[in-house]
Parts: sequence; C-alpha cells; structure tokens
Amino acid sequence: MKTIGVLGGGISGLSFGKLANTVFKVEILEKSNDWGGIAKTLQINDSTYHPIGGHCFNSKYPEVLDFVFNKVLDKDKWHIIQRNAVIKLLGNEIDYPIEYSIKQINKLNHDLALNITKDFLSANDDGNYKNLEDWFRKKFGDTLSELYFIPYNNKIWNKHPSEMSPAWVEGKLPLPNKNSFFQSLLSDVKDQMPHASFFYPNSNNQKTFIDALAEGLNIECNYEVKDIFFDKKISKWVVNGEKLYDILINTLPLNHVCKLIKDAPIEIINYSNNLKYNQVTTMFWETETTDKTWTYIPEGDNFFHRYIHIGNFFSPKKNYTITEVIGRKTYEEMVENGEKDPFLIKPLAYNVSEHAYVVFDQNYDISVNGIKNYLDSISIKTLGRFGEWEYYNMDICIKKSMDLFNEISSIN
Repeated sequence: MKTIGVLGGGISGLSFGKLANTVFKVEILEKSNDWGGIAKTLQINDSTYHPIGGHCFNSKYPEVLDFVFNKVLDKDKWHIIQRNAVIKLLGNEIDYPIEYSIKQINKLNHDLALNITKDFLSANDDGNYKNLEDWFRKKFGDTLSELYFIPYNNKIWNKHPSEMSPAWVEGKLPLPNKNSFFQSLLSDVKDQMPHASFFYPNSNNQKTFIDALAEGLNIECNYEVKDIFFDKKISKWVVNGEKLYDILINTLPLNHVCKLIKDAPIEIINYSNNLKYNQVTTMFWETETTDKTWTYIPEGDNFFHRYIHIGNFFSPKKNYTITEVIGRKTYEEMVENGEKDPFLIKPLAYNVSEHAYVVFDQNYDISVNGIKNYLDSISIKTLGRFGEWEYYNMDICIKKSMDLFNEISSIN
C-alpha cells in the first residue's frame, strides 16, 4: 500500500485524507494543536466564534453534497438557513445583492436609481477586462460600480480594484443579465447562487463537521514541516529528514511551501515572494436582535467591511455577531470602531489571523502559474485556498480534493 503525506490539516487536507484513507496509507501533518485550518472555531460563552470569518456549507456539486451528507456527517445532523444579507448604504439597509434591489434604492433616491438603471442597461461588456475595476464597470455600469462595488472591494482587498485581476469573481458574485435586472425592477427577483441558502450543524458549531472529517484519520498535530526533498535512491519524499512518503500532497500556502523544498529554483522563490495575501482581524460581539445573516459595509466611515451574524446560523438563534476588517487592528481599535454602532453591545473575543484571503494583484497569474507548474514538474500535488492560491469556499476545497483523489487513485 502506497503512503501519502498530506501537509496541513485544514478542510482540503482532511477531505483528501478522508477519501484517500480507504485506499492508501495516509498521514496528515498539522502545525497547530488542532485540525481545521481557517475554518476552526472557538467556544465563547457557550457559543461558536469563527475567528477567521463565518464558514458555512452548501454546494452546486451533487457529488460534494453526497460526500458530506453520506460519508462525513448525516444530513439530519444539519439545519438549513436562508441567507438574509443586507448592505449598509445611504443610511439604510439595502437587500443583497444590490443589483436586484434598485426598487429599494428608488424609494431613497429616485435619480440615483434611474442612473443605476440607465448605466446597467447600457453597459458594454465586451469580455475584455484590464483589471477588476474595468470588470465591474462593464458588468454593472459606472454608477453602481462607484456606489458599491469599487469602494467595497477596495475595503475587502486593501487594494484598489484598478490594481487587481478579476480572476476570482467567477462563481463568487451573482451576475444578472440585462433581462433579469429588468425583471427585478418589475417584481421580486432573487439570485440563484448556491449560498442563497446554506447548512450549519445542529450542534451550532462547525467543528462538529470538521471533527467528522478528521475521524479515523492519522493526524499528527504540533508538527511543523521545515524541509522537504525527494530522495531518488529510495524514490520517496522525505519530510524533516524522518518521514517518508510515496506521494506528497501540499495544502500549505504557496508562498511558504516552496521555501521548504530543497534546491527550489530562485525563480520559484521569487514568485513565492511576489504572492500577496491579507490578514483579517475579527471581533465576537454580543448584540441587539437581528434577523440578518450578513451585513456588508462599503462606506468608509466604518472600517469593518462586514458583520457576520453568526448567532443566526444557530438553532435556536442567539444574539451574536462577528465583525471583520482586513489587516491588523488592535483590540482597542476594534472596540472603538464597534462603539459607533449601538447594535454591537459587548465585545467577547478578538483574533488576528495570519493567512485569510489571497490577493489577485497584477502579479497573480505569472507567479501562481509559475509555482504550480514547478510543483507539478516535481510531482507535488497542491490543494486548497492557499495551496492553490484561489478564493475557494469550503465546498470548492472539498470538490478539488475529490478531483485530486480520483486522479491519483486512477494511476496508482
């Protein structure tokens, strides 16, 4: 039986391990004291805090749903939640996605709604985009882009959209065509994105799902990978001079893993150094009651870019919200900013992440493709949000893990 070493015990590493463990001898190496990666949770006041954003689950892929509900955690151990997201704008809450909410904007500012409509319907989307700003303008028109998409994305990426690639947007944003946009002016039209509704464990803790993924797997926690090389004499991958594997799967960040590989070319190290990512600071709050699941905040007088109303992921619901800002903020800065909003009553916990979101800048394509081609040339497979340097949700991480398992099992 061939041995597989998996570097990293996040959702991608656990999903691949769950699948491969039936055919191969799999060992997962995890640097921290617990598995789960950026989806890990903490218990605060008997409630669940997601220190790196609010992770939930749904998928457009039937095979992913089948895997999760039939091989990991039974569907009757989940409850379903309807997304109820809003955007703080013009001193009001506008339903998300904004492009389907022009009737609401019309009640607040008729001329603005008229300009949004004229711009959207006359936008010329020729399929060629210089950058992310250009993509927004060609998809949504100038007025809606300047009102919401450009300022909000400037906040969430900590970089102006004119300096970014639009590579990440497919599947991430509802994209109405002119017909559906027009229909939304006449009647209530909703987007059909998979996460318009989503699943959350009945335990009210995503860790229940993560632990179910990890069940039965050989995971060594508190194990830091410091060096990797392929020993041609024995045809094995060697990790830290002591662990031997026939196949190596990486889920560590691309900007880190290449620096661990013996004799990695300087060009690849330079590509690694060019990769950009954002940290995220979050705070867990006791709040007033709301029926919302997310609140998005494009306006600049509040440095939070969104509220994740995590208490409404629970059954029964509780009055808890996570506020999120890109970059590093101190505890005191988070509290001071939160005190501007009486909805946020009491801070309960605080976290600053390391890796949270990849940044799709103008160096993205050449750097990511260069690293992936190199890893492929030395037969290291790479997975996950940071292992592939993609803006993947949980379900896509699982789908990619399934695809890789099918690829490897077909040739071994």
